[in-house]
Amino acid sequence: MTRIIISGTIDMPPENVAPALEAGRPLIDGALTEEGCLDYDWCPDPRIPGRIRVFERWESEAALKAHFECEWYLRMRDNIGAFGITGSEIYKYRVDLMEPVYDETMTPRADFFTAKD
Repeated sequence: MTRIIISGTIDMPPENVAPALEAGRPLIDGALTEEGCLDYDWCPDPRIPGRIRVFERWESEAALKAHFECEWYLRMRDNIGAFGITGSEIYKYRVDLMEPVYDETMTPRADFFTAKD
């Protein structure tokens, strides 16, 4: 199964980050109830004032498509936009292979050691 990851940033005036995230909390909670939503996390970037980090995982393209058509997405889009977005960079990624970072000896591996060539 091909999973989808959404990862990126949203920039706004620093004083708007906390109120934007607080207003978005019920919408994030709602998105987490959607079928096919594995993760849905928006949080302030601890290093860059005024930046929100976005991280989402979806089971499939169909689940992400349904999300883009549901109230949680539409309301979050409107909510976050009301706080003065000054920039954003958000991408989606298809994940065709997943495996643990650590092998059976608890050694971190950069290679895809379970992949069959």
